[in-house]
Amino acid sequence: MPDRWIDLDGLVNMRDLGGLPTLDGGTTVSRRLIRSDNLQDLSEQDVDRLVRELGVTDVVDLRTETELHLDGPGPLRRTTDLAHHHHSLLPQRAPESADEIAARALALPQDERPVRDAAFWSEHYLGYLAKRPDSVAAALRVVADAAGAAVVHCAAGKDRTGTVVAMALDVAGVPREEIVADYALSAERIEAIIRRVAGSDAHGPFLRDQSVADQTPRAETMEAILDAVADGWGGAPGWLRAQGWAEEDVERLRARLTRP
Repeated sequence: MPDRWIDLDGLVNMRDLGGLPTLDGGTTVSRRLIRSDNLQDLSEQDVDRLVRELGVTDVVDLRTETELHLDGPGPLRRTTDLAHHHHSLLPQRAPESADEIAARALALPQDERPVRDAAFWSEHYLGYLAKRPDSVAAALRVVADAAGAAVVHCAAGKDRTGTVVAMALDVAGVPREEIVADYALSAERIEAIIRRVAGSDAHGPFLRDQSVADQTPRAETMEAILDAVADGWGGAPGWLRAQGWAEEDVERLRARLTRP
């Protein structure tokens, strides 16, 4: 796997999805789709690099309204060159406290502690597709239509972001093993990810008592997601068609990620 990490002072889990092989013998294009953790702590130099050097034009935020409110507007909001798109992957519940939102965002146990293995996380991720298909499809449409690079992010950049990115890579024709490997790559930085998220107002009080093992991405989780999407819809392209995408819409996303 190519080294796709993008190291900025204000982030720990950002990487470019370019350079991955596709089943037709091609590769994904760099600076088209970037995945990341929360963008709240970017410095002015970080912002300049993202916009001027990496060509970011669109930011897709998968967090909830409550998370956005607790964290406040990030530095990218001051940049007029960017389009911001908010598509939460968690269904809204009313009434619901900020604490309850944070617990759901982190998939924290509500009652007795479940075994938080690959099966637990795959069921949680499939909930995004079942309960917020509108947001998943809308996030992917932003990627397809972006003029430059699109950054997709949530809080940690591994769960909500990992699900949307996996769907995009499946549409692009990236082999299953490469999609799984990209998802699991966040495990290399999981301790730094947890330290960073634990310092936020939105998630810190809940994450500090969680074990690293519980939050570590496992290959089996993404394998189960890809199996479910393949069995149910023939893959991510079929899932998008079931959400109302025309074939030309699917092809536009594929072309955006695989052609210069």
